Amino acid sequence: MSEILPWITLVVCAGAALARIPSTLRGVNPALFYIFLLATAAAVLSIGQFYVAIDGALGGINIAHVLLRLVVFATIYLIAVRVTKGFGAPDAHRMIAGRPGMVMLAVFSVALVAIFLLMEPSASSVRFRDAGAASARNAALQPFYWAAARGYLAYVSLALLPALLRSVREHLPRLVRTGAALMAAGAVATVAGLCLEFAPPQLLPVAPAVNNGAVVFYTSGLVMVWLARVNAGKHRSHGTSSTGG
Repeated sequence: MSEILPWITLVVCAGAALARIPSTLRGVNPALFYIFLLATAAAVLSIGQFYVAIDGALGGINIAHVLLRLVVFATIYLIAVRVTKGFGAPDAHRMIAGRPGMVMLAVFSVALVAIFLLMEPSASSVRFRDAGAASARNAALQPFYWAAARGYLAYVSLALLPALLRSVREHLPRLVRTGAALMAAGAVATVAGLCLEFAPPQLLPVAPAVNNGAVVFYTSGLVMVWLARVNAGKHRSHGTSSTGG
């Protein structure tokens, strides 16, 4: 099952990106396409065969994993900015895109790269799980690496969660409320992913499912909100046509 989930994530993200190409070429909401494109890139780097090939081209020392984490940072940032604007959450927007948010993004990004550079080089390892076994130094630093990798995602998700839950309860179109609920589930799964990094070893097997689930929930929620906007546009178009007739 853990091998299938990354493929499901890739199909969902790539399908959403492909569906956005016509609108993007017309200049309509291109940011959404780039979000789905980044999510697709992250999904590709999460699949063993692709990861090993890409990391091999980069030297075979897990640079691809740092790249993956930074791509995920960019994806969650763009999603969060879009959500806070779309759902009218100025406080959350400031915490993510304002000075506090940019400081947090910089701190976690620098910490991630710095900890990786402090670790001894290790052979390509999907999900970076085997890097800790390369040396005692790596074993000591690996928890801090994961704290940096998951910490920013958890920060953004916690900042978004109140606005998403509020939107679920408001009198909004059903697709919008469904999208907000899915993204709220993604936020909860993201925070759970951070907690699992410090959980007993017997819980680690569920971590890939939780982390891939977070990506699918966030992406599916964005798709729902996008479909709501498409439906609203169609209704406005029909209304204009009827009035004109």
